[in-house]
Amino acid sequence: MTFLRLVAVSCLWFGLQYWAMLVGYSFGGSARFDLLNLPWKVAASSLAVVFPVAALGLWLAVSWGPVIWVVAAGAQILMYGVWSSVYGSNNLVVPMHSAVVVAYLAFRAALWLQQRRKAQEIRVDLP
Repeated sequence: MTFLRLVAVSCLWFGLQYWAMLVGYSFGGSARFDLLNLPWKVAASSLAVVFPVAALGLWLAVSWGPVIWVVAAGAQILMYGVWSSVYGSNNLVVPMHSAVVVAYLAFRAALWLQQRRKAQEIRVDLP
């Protein structure tokens, strides 16, 4: 639960960064929505919506939270990893999202193994 909430806070931060960029609060107003090229308009406006939604889903620990986060993180990985000629490079985003994926999968595997062990225990509660 704590891990999901930490990821939720980071998603909210990413969403706020995209909103600040789109309304002209960050980068000295040079990255406002009306000044961006088409690929950045699509990516920034989509991620400005998807990241806060993912943050809400992760904070509430609902099943769709990690799914929305994977969509948002995947979009950023594609932006900065695959299409770096269009969006530029960000050397921190791709490894950080990858580390979160590995940690999440490790936690899910640990929970699965724990549930499996509990199911295999011999029960003597029958009369």
